[in-house]
Amino acid sequence: MSYNAGNIDVAVIGGGHAGCEAALATARLGLNTVIFAISLDSIAMMPCNPNIGGTSKGHLVREIDALGGEMGKNIDKTFIQSRMLNMGKGPAVHSLRAQADKYRYSKEMKKTLENTENLTIKQAEIVKIHVEDKKVKAVETANGAIYYCKAVVIATGTYLRACCFIGDTVEYTGPNGLKPANKLTDCLKELGIELLRFKTGTPARVDRRSIDFSKMEEQPGDEKIVPFSFETDPKAIARDQISCWLTYTNEKTHQIIRDNLHRSALYGGKIEGIGPRYCPSIEDKIVRFADKERHQVFLEPEGEDTIEMYVQGMSTSLPEDVQLAMLRSLPGLENCEIMRTAYAIEYDCINPTQLRHTLEFKEIAGLFSAGQFNGSSGYEEAAAQGIVAGINAALKILGKEPMIIDRSEGYIGVLIDDLVTKGTKEPYRMMTSRAEYRLLLRQDNADLRLTEKGYHAGLISKERYEKLLEKKRLIEEEIKRMKETVVGVVPSVQAFLESYNSTPLRSGIPLSELIKRPELDYYKIKEIDPGRVELPEDVQEQVNIQLKYEGYIKRQMIQVEQFKKLENKLLSEDIDYHQIKGLRIEAAQKLQVIKPRSIGQASRISGVSPADISVLLVYLEQMNRSKNLNK
Repeated sequence: MSYNAGNIDVAVIGGGHAGCEAALATARLGLNTVIFAISLDSIAMMPCNPNIGGTSKGHLVREIDALGGEMGKNIDKTFIQSRMLNMGKGPAVHSLRAQADKYRYSKEMKKTLENTENLTIKQAEIVKIHVEDKKVKAVETANGAIYYCKAVVIATGTYLRACCFIGDTVEYTGPNGLKPANKLTDCLKELGIELLRFKTGTPARVDRRSIDFSKMEEQPGDEKIVPFSFETDPKAIARDQISCWLTYTNEKTHQIIRDNLHRSALYGGKIEGIGPRYCPSIEDKIVRFADKERHQVFLEPEGEDTIEMYVQGMSTSLPEDVQLAMLRSLPGLENCEIMRTAYAIEYDCINPTQLRHTLEFKEIAGLFSAGQFNGSSGYEEAAAQGIVAGINAALKILGKEPMIIDRSEGYIGVLIDDLVTKGTKEPYRMMTSRAEYRLLLRQDNADLRLTEKGYHAGLISKERYEKLLEKKRLIEEEIKRMKETVVGVVPSVQAFLESYNSTPLRSGIPLSELIKRPELDYYKIKEIDPGRVELPEDVQEQVNIQLKYEGYIKRQMIQVEQFKKLENKLLSEDIDYHQIKGLRIEAAQKLQVIKPRSIGQASRISGVSPADISVLLVYLEQMNRSKNLNK
């Protein structure tokens, strides 16, 4: 028997990283929100790697923070090691990565949810979404409670019809042995939602006491800790860090795997779902990269108060006896003991081309979707989608304009545009190479790019926004001063340049030009800059980067201007592309399914050629002329 459990504004289905950000966003924007989790112990759980950030993913976390999200603040509270990756390369690919105390991370996020006004947490399985006239009306739990609502955010992660594989063993459970969600899938199919079946996996956890670290390479944290959140004081989170350790597979490891491929669930034909290309299982690595003599394996602590160590790089669905044999073939793991066996997990997700850029379903008003359910992988990708879905669900209810981040504004924009425009045939992973304008979309300037959007959406306080404006002012003024301050051909300057093996001056030169020399930077030229006033560290960083890479940045800004021209040519969702003369049949079919919001998006759809775009531009011009004539 069903019963009326009351009226709410927003129902969020799932308490993972996407669900947490979505629920916090809607509640903080003043809407009565309920977040439903199959188990309250699974809130913000890290069933796989115990870290936040990394290459390109660190960009996402800082963008989430710039919009007013929680992930960056939470990892700042709970990290046990922090490292800035790719420091030997340019600033576009610098990425922050932190090892988490995964249990504290989950506990702190749950605490934040519990103490957020307008937000209620409930342990329940949602089995049905009620829709009337293509509009969300309510959600229903397995116990028959019906919550009438104005918007729903689906963030089910890997729980829908979840199935775990360890060799021949098949268990119908969610991650970490938690209960799966088996009933919602049928409802989604009835609503006409296209579903896919994907697969991911997680490595074994081993007993720290059984590891010989003397045979491994230590991986310590950075001395200088850089927070993820722009609001976190670095001094406030200074702490002793816990090392990770590096070892490698070898020919013996590879032979053990090759000899047992037939026992792998992946290669034995038991797994139907498609796995992630950029985070393959160890057996997949051995098959696909047969020429590689070894692969990196990192041993990462799961927390301060546990002896469990995560074996990064050894995801597998091989049987437990094979897992133990291959692990014990690695230097330092000869006597290791497995505490948790590695497994592969299959689950239902959607074809994300059914979504708008707001992450709302095109065919069902008020139904939003975020996270791995959208075909992506990773905590950071999930959280990024969660905050966007939450913000847009709230803005829709409040009758305000949606928030859309385009490809030139953030990695979040790239992530969402890739999913809703191109779809994905495998779990999508964010990478710096996916961002065309990555020199502009650096992790260090995420606040300068997106805080204003967060402020207008309502998640950023006026105080924080004013601090941002002050930071911008200081950066602009210092750049202007650098360009106007000229140093002459004097002995002190020449001696300074000689000390850095830099070409001596033949005439006066602005300090801004000296910064562009490879061997110099803003910090070094302080010695010949007597008029310098001490500025905040983040301001100095921006001055240095913006001046040093000025030419490249200007070039990319011109590219963005061209990109914006096509993005601003909007297309109506009501267009019948089959009626547009000149469009190829394939293009018309793809356009009709995707229903792009702009010419720019249309140009990125697979199967739509430049010639088709020319036809669309002519059509759009004709429509605009017709509208003007009818006014």
